[in-house]
Amino acid sequence: MIKNCLFTVALASLALAGGCAKGGNGVVPPPPSVDVTITSPSNTNQNAIYPTQSLTLTATVSNSTTTAVTWSLGPAATCTGTPNPCGTLTPSNPAPTPATATYMAPATPISGVTVTATLTSDPSVTGPLALNIADVTTDVAPLTPSVGKGLTQTFTAVAVPDAAATQTFTWTCTANGVQCKTFTPAPNVPSPGLATYTAADNCSTNGCVQISAAAKLASSTACSGSNSKNCTIAKVTPVASRVSGTYAFRFSGYDAGNHATAVTGTFTASNGIITSGVEDELTSSGPVQSLITGGSYTPTSSDPDNSNNAGTLGLTLPAGVYPNQYQVVLDGAGDIKMVESDGHGAGSGVAEETSTSFNPSADQVLAFGFTGVDSSGNRIGYAGLIPMDGNGNVVGGSIDVNDNGNSTNSVCASPPCTVTGTYKQTNGIWQLALASPLTMNFDFFIASGTTTKTNPLTFYAISTDSALPAVSGTMVLQDSTLTYDTAHFKGTSVSTLTGVNTTCAAPPCSNVSLTLGTTDGNGNFSGQFDQNNAGTIVSVPSSLTSPSFSYTYAASATSGRYTFQMLGNPDANPVVAPLPFVLYASGANRGFLLDQSSSSVMTGTMSPQGKVAFGFPGSALPGTYATATTSSGSPGVDAIAANLLLTWVNTGACTSECVNGTLYDANNPTGVTLTGANPGYSLQSTGNGTITLTAPTAQNYVIYALDTAGCNNSSPVCAVEDFLMIDVDKTNPNPSIIFAQQ
Repeated sequence: MIKNCLFTVALASLALAGGCAKGGNGVVPPPPSVDVTITSPSNTNQNAIYPTQSLTLTATVSNSTTTAVTWSLGPAATCTGTPNPCGTLTPSNPAPTPATATYMAPATPISGVTVTATLTSDPSVTGPLALNIADVTTDVAPLTPSVGKGLTQTFTAVAVPDAAATQTFTWTCTANGVQCKTFTPAPNVPSPGLATYTAADNCSTNGCVQISAAAKLASSTACSGSNSKNCTIAKVTPVASRVSGTYAFRFSGYDAGNHATAVTGTFTASNGIITSGVEDELTSSGPVQSLITGGSYTPTSSDPDNSNNAGTLGLTLPAGVYPNQYQVVLDGAGDIKMVESDGHGAGSGVAEETSTSFNPSADQVLAFGFTGVDSSGNRIGYAGLIPMDGNGNVVGGSIDVNDNGNSTNSVCASPPCTVTGTYKQTNGIWQLALASPLTMNFDFFIASGTTTKTNPLTFYAISTDSALPAVSGTMVLQDSTLTYDTAHFKGTSVSTLTGVNTTCAAPPCSNVSLTLGTTDGNGNFSGQFDQNNAGTIVSVPSSLTSPSFSYTYAASATSGRYTFQMLGNPDANPVVAPLPFVLYASGANRGFLLDQSSSSVMTGTMSPQGKVAFGFPGSALPGTYATATTSSGSPGVDAIAANLLLTWVNTGACTSECVNGTLYDANNPTGVTLTGANPGYSLQSTGNGTITLTAPTAQNYVIYALDTAGCNNSSPVCAVEDFLMIDVDKTNPNPSIIFAQQ
């Protein structure tokens, strides 16, 4: 009995000891903590502080009855002397709650500076904030454009870091080392971040014209040589015409009777004069092949925003064959974005110079995504893989098909279905003849790209069968170095999806979305998205306090084929479940998407988002962009092309984040002025943001940054080369995805 009593006392003692350790309710209290943040100027990037910048720092103490802190600047071995090379730190006196301090950056750039707030009552509790003081430099865009002789190119400059107190620059323009004949503003005159160059100089080598802008606050205004740390130098090439060479092109839209149509082909041009070509067209009467016997590209000299980018493209085709006239805009690389302007239909497309990198004798795999209509006129989508063995055979491929919401259909009865067939070149045209899962024939044309995984070969394909679904789309060379499992598919991507809504008030309407998502290598897919489904807007997260979506993905038994959860609405009450998608990968975070179950038949692409050092700065957007709609989900979509000019600071009615441009569509073939609000755009550190227009009509867009340039692990200078946008106005039941490229 004594032993039992002692044992009971011992147990009680242990219980009391445990209770004392955890508190009266048995819960371990969280330890005290100190968090230091930059509270002024707002949205300041701690990795991009400019010299002499003044910051207000706030120390927030949590889980402590005392909140007093002491401030220090370190590391101690570096931050000594007069003046202090790390800057100055002045605590507020008397100290408020929460405690604040003023930090003044030094006049000379320095990295590795840390401001620390230490809890006075417990010096072991600290809140460090690392700061990087970066020299003011400039970001000039576009960097490597070609400019048609006699035409004008607009350039923008931004002083970075974003918070730099000046946006005034000294511009220079030289042609073969001599001052340019026609350049505004005048050299050595402080000017805003906007300049224009007219190609009137006698130089013909690549990059013989060099344009730079030096910011007033930079430690040096010298801008000589490509390695200058204070300036970005644009290298410009004057050319007789921006359209010369052999191009592959694709187009999709609707004819005058609102029937779906698609065109894929090739043409050859010499200084803007088109000499020859061929195209395949899918019409309501079946496939038609036509020779292109002439035509021309004519630049528009009257475009006030960027005459070097706009023009018309005419193709000489047999009588009655349309489209044969396009309004076009060109990006810095010379890619042509086009919308039909002949009055016989509406749609959009793209033309790119043909690559010479395709080797038909190589063992290679192409991922593909096709969209079109079935024999009943319903929307149909394909996605899959075409393995080419180098000997003209397609063996062991795979395909998924969604025909009007049915993943089991007349093309593919049990997905994924096996793809076999042959490929060959006949009369200069590459042909793909599939034997399974069904006899299907396609022509395909070599577009852009190389055999590298960062710039993969791209092909434009179109079906040539009259009795089967009429589809067209893109094929991309798959990266053969990647292991296509869940673990190796990891990173951040931007996905585009386009579909049709047949239950809207005036069907058909379109259904589009953009998704910024991250795969973690463990089957988790998370991020945010915006969707406009016939005027119903879904944004996830719906507010700053809402969580992002948290879905799943997995590699299937077929190499290169993945399943993804996408869309839905986790913020709704009740929750709207995500849709199942299949993705056929062409590389890491890259491939073709297909909705597996809905009648909307959402099709699109996933592309890796470009890397940035410290998040996307707002200064990454300014530049000149060629902009156009991509594929349309319905005949009600307004197919547009536009020159878009984004500037950081302007001298006109807009004072910051300005949007200007010229918009072309079927109703405005000669162009109409495009104007943004004040401010006109925003960009978050994740790379998504907004554009708000006031003219030609009030419109609201969300934008998702895609490719980047100039980004590295130490510099805040970063440019967005490409971004995607969709209209998120409830009044627009026919939105489309719009692609903008510098």
